[in-house]
Amino acid sequence: MTNIYQFEAELLDGKNKAFTDYEGKVLLIVNTASKCGFTPQFAGLEKLYEKYKPQGLEVLGFPCNQFGGQDPGSNDQIGAFCQKNYGVTFPMFAKVDVKGPEAHAIFRYLTNNSKGILGSGIKWNFTKFLIGKDGTVLNRFAPTTKPEALEEEIEKALQK
Repeated sequence: MTNIYQFEAELLDGKNKAFTDYEGKVLLIVNTASKCGFTPQFAGLEKLYEKYKPQGLEVLGFPCNQFGGQDPGSNDQIGAFCQKNYGVTFPMFAKVDVKGPEAHAIFRYLTNNSKGILGSGIKWNFTKFLIGKDGTVLNRFAPTTKPEALEEEIEKALQK
C-alpha cells in the first residue's frame, strides 16, 4: 500500500467510509479512549478540527480498548460520551485494535510507515499520525503530545 486512500473503515454508526473520500485533505488520525488520562485531549482535537477543517483538515478518531481496558463501551456509548463530554464533531470510527494480529489495516499501514520513540508499535492511547494531502504519513506524535502542539505542522501540511 502506497497511501492511506486504499483503505476503508467502519464509522461508529456502522457505515463503511472509504478513505478515497479524504483525498487531497490533511488527516490527523488518533487512537482514542474514553477512560484514559489523555482523554481530555478530545477537547484539543475538536479545537484543531474546528479551526482547520475549512482549510482541509480532517481529524479521525479510532477508539481502542487495548491499553488498560480504557474504552470498554459499545460504539454507541463511545459516540455519546465524546459528544456529551467534549462536543466532538469530527468523524469517529468503530472500535478497532491498533496493535497485534487483529490490528486494523490502517494502523498496520501507519505503524509500518512511521517510527515511534520505542519502535513502530503503538504503545498507548492518543498516538497521533499526521497524513499529508498525498495520503502518506508525514509525522507521528506521542500520546503526551498535546493537540495544540501540532498546529505548526498542520499549517505546513495544509500549505503544501
